[in-house]
Amino acid sequence: MPTIDLNCDMGESFGAYTIGDDKAMLELITTANIACGFHAGDPVVMRETILAAKAKHVAIGAHPSFMDLYGFGRRRISGERPEDIEAQIVYQIAALQGMAHALSWPMTHVKTHGSLGNMAAVDPELAAVCVRAIHSVDPSLIFIALPFSETMKAAEKAGLRVACEVYADRSYDDAGMLTSRQQEGAVIHDLNQSVDQVLSMVRDGFIPTTGGLKLPVEAATVCVHGDTPGAVDMARALRAALTREGCTIAPFACPAR
Repeated sequence: MPTIDLNCDMGESFGAYTIGDDKAMLELITTANIACGFHAGDPVVMRETILAAKAKHVAIGAHPSFMDLYGFGRRRISGERPEDIEAQIVYQIAALQGMAHALSWPMTHVKTHGSLGNMAAVDPELAAVCVRAIHSVDPSLIFIALPFSETMKAAEKAGLRVACEVYADRSYDDAGMLTSRQQEGAVIHDLNQSVDQVLSMVRDGFIPTTGGLKLPVEAATVCVHGDTPGAVDMARALRAALTREGCTIAPFACPAR
């Protein structure tokens, strides 16, 4: 059975507002994608999340977004100049990398958030913008990307290392993209359904789609959204199921101690 990483989008609290149970999630996952202040998070939350991840030896990465605090980064942003979006992504990656350096816990990767990630997955120009931003900050960073996506193609073309990501709490369409959150059943809340989907992808090597297809995949990491209700229970069930199947749970990029 393969080695598989469990990742979670976290550090998404902001000021007086708490989102997700990061403390409990860090007991279960091996990689954390930390919000950089544009869709959620703030400098204090970034610092505390990095320190908490370091204490558990959990790998960390930047989770940049469109500049969209109001919409949690899940609104589609259009009309921006590509160079402006690139500057925003560079700003966020550099912010988390700087904080990580100050706390002596290296950043290993980047994963785009929300609409930025979804739009880049199908838009070659936006995918290239994301890749240029990552490469310009640190070409050694790994880009977490969806299978069949323009982001994966752009990253591989640019020579960036890629970690293929699948989702435990989202359904897939027949193109291998995440089902729109506007559609019923896009977010998976049932633990059994989530476990079955992940085992199909990790153990059996295929993505089950809403149209009944089985798309081939070689997953490096499985994501659970930290803000999804029941996320901790889902992560716990997934870890137990994968372990029973003989999978080794480990980060796809191990930070140095």
